[in-house]
Amino acid sequence: MSADDGRNRPRLLAMDTGGTMTDTFVVDDEANYTVGKAQTTPDDESVCTTNSFGDALENWGVAPGVGAGDLEGIVYSGTAMLNRLLEREGTGDIGVITNGGMEDQLRFGRGIQSWADRSYAGRLHAREHEHPEPLVPRENIRGVRGRMNMAGLPTLPLYEEEAYEAVHDLLDRGVRVICVCLVYSYLNDNHEQKVREIAEEVMAERGEEVPVWLSSEQKPIRGEVPRMNTLVIEAYAAEPSRDQLYRVDEGFSDLGSEAPVRVLTSSGGTVAPEHDWLADTMLSGPIGGIFGGEYVADELGIDNLVCSDVGGTSFDVGLITEGHYPTRWDQSLAQFMVSIPMTAMDTIGSGTGSYVRVDRTSERIEVGPDSAGYEVGYSNRDADVDTVTVTDCTLALGYLNPDSFLGGDIPVDRDVAVEGIREQVAEPLGEDVHETARGVLDIVERDMSNELRGLILGLGYSPENYTLMSYGGGGPLHAAGYSRGLDFQDVLIPQWAAAFSAFGCACADSAYRYDQSVDEILQPDFSNAGMVAHSLNDTLETLRERAEAAFDRDGVDPGTVEFRPSLRIQYLGMLDDLEVDIGEVWDDEEGIDAEDVETIIDRYEEKFDQVFQRAAKSPENGYQLTMAIGVGVAPSPKPTIPEEELQGETPPDEAHKGTRDIYWDDDWHEADLWEMRSILPGNRIDGPAVVEAPATTILVPPGYEAPLDENRIYHLQEKA
Repeated sequence: MSADDGRNRPRLLAMDTGGTMTDTFVVDDEANYTVGKAQTTPDDESVCTTNSFGDALENWGVAPGVGAGDLEGIVYSGTAMLNRLLEREGTGDIGVITNGGMEDQLRFGRGIQSWADRSYAGRLHAREHEHPEPLVPRENIRGVRGRMNMAGLPTLPLYEEEAYEAVHDLLDRGVRVICVCLVYSYLNDNHEQKVREIAEEVMAERGEEVPVWLSSEQKPIRGEVPRMNTLVIEAYAAEPSRDQLYRVDEGFSDLGSEAPVRVLTSSGGTVAPEHDWLADTMLSGPIGGIFGGEYVADELGIDNLVCSDVGGTSFDVGLITEGHYPTRWDQSLAQFMVSIPMTAMDTIGSGTGSYVRVDRTSERIEVGPDSAGYEVGYSNRDADVDTVTVTDCTLALGYLNPDSFLGGDIPVDRDVAVEGIREQVAEPLGEDVHETARGVLDIVERDMSNELRGLILGLGYSPENYTLMSYGGGGPLHAAGYSRGLDFQDVLIPQWAAAFSAFGCACADSAYRYDQSVDEILQPDFSNAGMVAHSLNDTLETLRERAEAAFDRDGVDPGTVEFRPSLRIQYLGMLDDLEVDIGEVWDDEEGIDAEDVETIIDRYEEKFDQVFQRAAKSPENGYQLTMAIGVGVAPSPKPTIPEEELQGETPPDEAHKGTRDIYWDDDWHEADLWEMRSILPGNRIDGPAVVEAPATTILVPPGYEAPLDENRIYHLQEKA
């Protein structure tokens, strides 16, 4: 505790607003932490975020209005923008201007979009092929003749009269934004800039004003379809969510906070809500756990870590291999390929709120992909859910305490859950209700296990090479099930698992990332290395200026900002490139030279060995530098992992809450119940046992044990 009045003084707040629950992770000025949880209020997230903050501070006996005034940093992550896109609830009235003859580009899309985000079985058997519905109606798209070639040179001048006509037509249709995306504009933006000039002239004549967005300014990245998709998604889902971020900021200001709210991006930094382009924050929520995992792995010396997050709607996994997590550019959002750098993560639609049904044709149990979300399940007496969920099954099997689910804020009824499973699933199959409920969890956990196995084996590794980190509200409850048989080196469950993604947000620095496609060919003998270095210096300097300008807008002195440049590189003719940090050879005054280019290629070769273990190198073909990346970073306050003195193996008597029968491996077992907050470092929990906290539950099955270490991390393992 702090000095003076003896109370905890919150210093750092990180939030993860999911589709079901909003988690908060709060750190005080002496590195103590507390976590909070509240139901998400999608219509106004200022309510759930302040509620969750208040729930966290209850553990310290601090009023939200008192604690908010002590905050130095607030980091937000969430799924509101993504859900807006997934559920097609974004704002329409978007106009698009593209090259003449390419007006149907959004409808055609790319072939991979028709398979993206489909289930594995659906893709395997080609039964779920579906083109996503375009976000912009065809009548709101106008083509203007004019063409840049692949070298960025004009081969057909812009037909300016067609641009005038296109702008008039779109304004007549009442569009609220005009998105301009022309071929190869990432190399030469002259035509896009001219279209904006014409649009501004037309609007001045008409006395109207709508924003005109250029793809060459948002994402000057190769690939017309993902570049256009990203610009349209910005208008459809990201920009309309900006007000939500402002409301969150105002909610904490009303509590007395003077700390600005910053938003986590999908590539790892945080930005202000005023940032020009918010599409980079679309997938911030689930990715926070990866950053938290990297921080813990670095602090504890873990080389290879699997991050696994069980939430209400999905199971999210990512790998940190030899301290490295990859960044992908081939990701999709709601079936749309986009030009957004994202930390590599795989997701399956299997969470604690997933609906459980019986397929009447095959007489098989099907789980998800749709979910009850924040309404939890059939057993929730305050919800209007008429289909049982995975949570109902865990409740029926005795794993959850119905009297303290989410601290007792959600009234769930075990008898209702049992009866719902009996009527909807067990009786149609002619099975026992508890065997059926356990069978549902076996299906769910097998799918999770298969996802982990496939992800690891796909890199040429084995689970035995990795430690598993399990978190999220449902991770500790299902960790024993989905890690079973995979022989991980260790299975870690942080005591703050329920808010681990929020913890990951707190580990992020303030950062603005800017990317620019380049087409630099480096000869195998490095004979043109000097020319390549000169060209890259110009591009990277432009990216640095953009990052510094962003911080200047936030009131941060650009002189305090660290510039971190990197390049994406591949062998000439290869399809996949890798991101290589060049910060150690970059000079803020001189940039890089020919000798530095050779050093950079050496590092690329090392990373190639790390990522493509069994692939053949081809340095004799030369190299292609495909993208320049500039990240401006201003360090932010970070949490500290607890380190406490170990006590004895036997938990204190006051931590024991009695017993409850649980169903495991076709039999009932009397399980000890433990209060998580009363367990001390060094204590060992022997299964069968259930460790309960308001925000999560750890299941320790028969034959397992879970010692708590000095960092307040449980090690779930089978007894020797």
